Amino acid sequence: MSRFLPPDHSKGDERTIGGYASVHARPAALEGSDGMSYSVEILTERAGDGAQAYGAFFLFMQWTRMGEQGVAGHLESDSLTWGADRESATQALGTWPIERVQALLEDLIRARRATATDADAAGANA
Repeated sequence: MSRFLPPDHSKGDERTIGGYASVHARPAALEGSDGMSYSVEILTERAGDGAQAYGAFFLFMQWTRMGEQGVAGHLESDSLTWGADRESATQALGTWPIERVQALLEDLIRARRATATDADAAGANA
């Protein structure tokens, strides 16, 4: 069962992706140019050692359009910020304005369409 939590604007700037999640106590949701709904999470992965030991990236969960609620797919970025630990890498990516995250989602949707078009063309020529 979901519940409504009023935004707490003392927790950050809701115009950034990290601030939005803090203020609203949930990930941001975006609509893609493909008509699908996406929620956005910041994840990290070990990338090396030292000041750039961890890379942070976006995971866009694509939700089903019809029927029972569920995940229909996902898109993910490359690592976009780095830090000596998970927290610093995550905080750096969390400062991205939501508009910039939306633009990145659109780039990923376009790349997926291009890959699907190339695969369709290769299948037709086989």
